[in-house]
Amino acid sequence: MAAVIRDSGSSGGQRRPRPVWRWLVLLVAGVYFLMPLYAAARFAGVKAYGSLLSEPGFTDALWLSVRLAIITTLITLALMLPTAVYVHLKLPRLRRLLESLTILPIVIPPVVLITGVLQVAPGFLKSTPYLLALEYVILAMPFAYRAIDAGLRAMDLKTVTEASSSLGAGWTRTLLQVVLPNLTTALLAATVLTVAMVLGEYTMSSLDLYTTFPVWLYTNDQTSGTVTVAGSLLALFVTWIVLLLITVIGTQRGRRFGRQVSLFTVTRHEDGGTK
Repeated sequence: MAAVIRDSGSSGGQRRPRPVWRWLVLLVAGVYFLMPLYAAARFAGVKAYGSLLSEPGFTDALWLSVRLAIITTLITLALMLPTAVYVHLKLPRLRRLLESLTILPIVIPPVVLITGVLQVAPGFLKSTPYLLALEYVILAMPFAYRAIDAGLRAMDLKTVTEASSSLGAGWTRTLLQVVLPNLTTALLAATVLTVAMVLGEYTMSSLDLYTTFPVWLYTNDQTSGTVTVAGSLLALFVTWIVLLLITVIGTQRGRRFGRQVSLFTVTRHEDGGTK
């Protein structure tokens, strides 16, 4: 397929230049998104980044958010991965129903979710911040499921699992040693989206009376605006770097296996064309 693409490209001569209006749109969009970030970075200054670690409560709030992000990611992947694989293999007609169910956390306001959870949650969970991790799993479902679903649609899941079963592998071994290696990019995307959601969630943690990183940023904003802006930009830049790594890994694996998995889209090159 790669040879066909190269031949078709070479037969047409040089590549046609892109229209000027496309570069103009990209330039306007870049200025629109980068100007506020530049203004925020200039407002915060370099000294604010050095003062972050010495700010009271910063380390505890950040560590709590990191712990919640790790727990939320593990639970989300443990629930979503087997469910998505099973639906793709055994119940393909329920895919649309599952997509509709996983979109509900985006439709339902977080205030409604946390109010309902606090009414029915056991007392021993209410006294620990890990109740937030279970609540964050609900919020992470739309992002994690779509990332995993994109990865599953990029591979011939039925053929791979049938070949593994014919060689004597059980369901658990097939999932861990056959399916997982082919979903590296999709799982990495689901992980980053989940972590970014946890590090940016404010409503549930504030109503649950726990000082996570977003709650600390809001509280500290009343006393030190520059430090708060520096912390927000730092979290944003770290997320961008990880997303850039996902793009690089996905591109390399796409060139190697003839397909590419991004956050929500799948492209596969086959003998008959491109999907």
